[in-house]
Amino acid sequence: MYNATEQFADINKVGYDNAVKLASMSLEKAERFTKLNLQAAKVALEQGVFTANAVAGIKDVQELAAVRAKLTEAGVQNALGYSRGVYQIASEAQADFSELAEEAWASYTKGVAAWVEKASKNAPAGSDFAVTALKSTVAATTAAFDQFSKATKQVVSYADASVRAASATAANVAKATAKTTKGRKAS
Repeated sequence: MYNATEQFADINKVGYDNAVKLASMSLEKAERFTKLNLQAAKVALEQGVFTANAVAGIKDVQELAAVRAKLTEAGVQNALGYSRGVYQIASEAQADFSELAEEAWASYTKGVAAWVEKASKNAPAGSDFAVTALKSTVAATTAAFDQFSKATKQVVSYADASVRAASATAANVAKATAKTTKGRKAS
């Protein structure tokens, strides 16, 4: 015999399991962000000590220019490294959350489709129109989600390529600026 309550309980159990997975992933990503921030704080402290020592040892203007260029390049490299770390964690989190959402949606649509199928078999005579409309709605919703998922993947891919290109450009500009500054010092 058909029991809708059991099917809804199964769907809710899957939802609960997904919520636990989501919470676990969120905590793992938060832990990685915390570690990255602590590492960045250590680097900033070390850089501050290095800067203070370097500035204390400056004896002339040429040395000041050289130290300034060296410190600028180090600062830019540290900032780029930090932003790459943040981007990597955020990208992985986005991929993990997307995968979980797709799995959850697939499980949910499978459960709803099974429920609709069983309900249609037990539907009273003359309700064929309502059952067909319900099946059509489920199919259209699934197709819409699939299209949305494909579009999202394309946007994420484009954004990833853009961020990587911008990061590489920033690193190249920092290196070129450091070389230019060193070249002026030699003149």
